[in-house]
Amino acid sequence: MSSRIKRLYEAVEGERSRSPARSKTARLMSLGRDKMAQKLGEEAVEVVICATRGDREQLIPESVDLLYHLVVLWAELGVKPADIWAEMDRREEALGLAEKLPKTMLQVV
Repeated sequence: MSSRIKRLYEAVEGERSRSPARSKTARLMSLGRDKMAQKLGEEAVEVVICATRGDREQLIPESVDLLYHLVVLWAELGVKPADIWAEMDRREEALGLAEKLPKTMLQVV
């Protein structure tokens, strides 16, 4: 999966330089960080709605949309997939991969 996210990130970066009239990704990026974050939030809400309804069929494409918008925001802020994997490694060492770190351990050292 990490290679697919990396490819998505690279594709998003490649779209950045295209015309917003020809690329939805370029258009989204041209609207600025606030709009990108808003779109990510909208997709997250759609995932939550699908989950609460138990709608597996819609949960899958909405999850893909959520990942796409997350990667767009990463690209905007210069966060690379490797940065995310490094944080996941750090957390796995601390408590295991399937556990969320307590807020006191979230500061990157």
